[in-house]
Amino acid sequence: MTGEYTISVEVPAVDDYCRLRRVAGLTPRSEKAATAGLPNTVIGVVIRHGAEVVGMGRVMGDGLCYQVVDIAVEPDHQARGLGKAIMSALMAELRQIAPAEAYVSLIADGDAKHLYAQYGFEPTAPKSIGMAQWIGR
Repeated sequence: MTGEYTISVEVPAVDDYCRLRRVAGLTPRSEKAATAGLPNTVIGVVIRHGAEVVGMGRVMGDGLCYQVVDIAVEPDHQARGLGKAIMSALMAELRQIAPAEAYVSLIADGDAKHLYAQYGFEPTAPKSIGMAQWIGR
C-alpha cells in the first residue's frame, strides 16, 4: 500500500459498505440490512484514497468466536496491497482483544484463499466444511 492511501480502524458507513460490496463483486446488501448489521461490528477497517473510501473489512464476534467478513476493494484500486493492509490491520486489532482460545474463521472465495493463508488461515476440510443458508431466497 502506497502513501496515497490511509487506513483507519472504524466501521464503514452504510452507503460506503453497500457500494463497496456491489462494485467488488460481493453479494449486494440492502441499506436496511447494513443499518442493522454494521453496529454489531467488533473491528472495522476502512481504506481511503483522498476522501473516498475504496476498501474495507470487518470482524464480527462474541469473544469466543470471530468471523472475518466483507473484505472489499474497489476494482480500480485492486492489486496494490490494499487487501493485505486490511487483513493486517484486522488481525492486529483482533490479537489485541481476542482471548488465546478464540476461534477465528472466514469464507475464502476463489484465489482469496492465498491472501488469507498469509495470515495463518488454513482450510478446514475434510475434517469440517463450511455450510450456509440464505434466509428468504
